[in-house]
Amino acid sequence: MPNPVLAAENLDKSFGAVVASDKISLELRPGEIHALIGPNGAGKSTLIKQIAGGLKPDRGTVEFLGRDVTGLTVVQRARLGLGRTFQISALAMEMTVLENAVLGALGASGKSFRFFRPVMTDQALVDQAMAALKEVDLDGEAGRLVAELSHGQRRQLEVAVALTLNPKAFLMDEPMAGMGTEGSKRLTGLLDRLRHQAPILLIEHDMDAVFALADRISVLVYGRVIATGGVAEIRANPEVQRAYLGEEATS
Repeated sequence: MPNPVLAAENLDKSFGAVVASDKISLELRPGEIHALIGPNGAGKSTLIKQIAGGLKPDRGTVEFLGRDVTGLTVVQRARLGLGRTFQISALAMEMTVLENAVLGALGASGKSFRFFRPVMTDQALVDQAMAALKEVDLDGEAGRLVAELSHGQRRQLEVAVALTLNPKAFLMDEPMAGMGTEGSKRLTGLLDRLRHQAPILLIEHDMDAVFALADRISVLVYGRVIATGGVAEIRANPEVQRAYLGEEATS
């Protein structure tokens, strides 16, 4: 079995008397989509923040590409190749699609944001941004304002911005949120292609997408992983059915 690209080991995080993460361990392997599911309030976003570097665990470690990154910041982890998309859009709505993608490429390069407009003449950065847009089928929308895009297209753009980091792994927090059936299908196809470029740790409530995409699923309930396994194994797990899936497990 290949070494994991990303591994969380015995992560603990509490907020006062509330235990958000209780000795959580999980791995992301090369080429896979590992879905993290659970009811609202289970601690999924808290876990992702610890893995991404935005929240320091009370105990435990995070390893990325064989390196202990527990003490590194979000930016430092991103520059190592940990790409992230957010539950709530972090795009600059007043800028164009291409400008947003160039911002991502600029951040990945480590260059200063101070003189952004001249950077738009940096052909290497523009080419990098356009390549990412083409990967998500948005190269034809490069000149449009982000505010003019559909919700689904904005989700595609968030993935493109993450791609400019040349990611070695993705963290995706509910990319299907607010999307209709067609948009979800389109994004599902995109994520299925991306897994071969970089594995994906996916938080998602759209169980159709999870069951279609996931190689493995971990179920988080009250800050604790109660099961990890393949789709059929998770569907059939009685504890998972009681705690979360309910009728979805057999539908």
